[in-house]
Amino acid sequence: MKSEAAPPVVFVVDDDDLVRAAIQGMLKSVGLRSETFATSEAFLRSQRPDGPSCLVLDVRLPGMNGLDFQRELADAGIRIPIIFITGHGDIPMSVKAMKSGAVEFLTKPFRDQDLLDAIYQALDRDRIMRQQQGERTELQKRYDSLTTREREVMSLVVSGMLNKQVAFELGTSEVTVKIQRGHVMRKMQAESLAELVRMAAKLELPPVRSTLGPSGTTHE
Repeated sequence: MKSEAAPPVVFVVDDDDLVRAAIQGMLKSVGLRSETFATSEAFLRSQRPDGPSCLVLDVRLPGMNGLDFQRELADAGIRIPIIFITGHGDIPMSVKAMKSGAVEFLTKPFRDQDLLDAIYQALDRDRIMRQQQGERTELQKRYDSLTTREREVMSLVVSGMLNKQVAFELGTSEVTVKIQRGHVMRKMQAESLAELVRMAAKLELPPVRSTLGPSGTTHE
């Protein structure tokens, strides 16, 4: 039986106790779960549930500032949508944050609704990102189940070659290619060639260098 997806969580990192409490209270009033931290280090040490999440992050924190922390998260491969809040924002700072992928940059005092809108947008972004990553992981598992020859056949087929051209390229028979192509379609769970091509694009398979010319003949 499939387990229920983890509920979304909003993480709040701000060194001001009153700000943390106010944001947590607002989130609770709309049914959103939250966890708060006074420092970025405390957030990093926490056990984060595996579900949609976002980070409401104060720009000016003791020790490392929010923009540096944004960069550190990216360097560590922690992909979480960030909403910056600050009492001392300026345009260059907000531009830098947004260019680095922040969802929003809000200057205190901000309206609760503005923060909520940004949070819902961030959670949607994280859901989509997680879904795409899950699909990519599943595709990679299917691709890993292919034999070396099946991978070669798949690469040539998605490049637009006919079975007889693939057979010539690999020095085998057309019947053998048909069988191997069938194995590829079954293992990749592809209903059509078009779907297999889309799968190859998501997997970012390298393009194939063919010995065949545009007309299907060999290069001289």
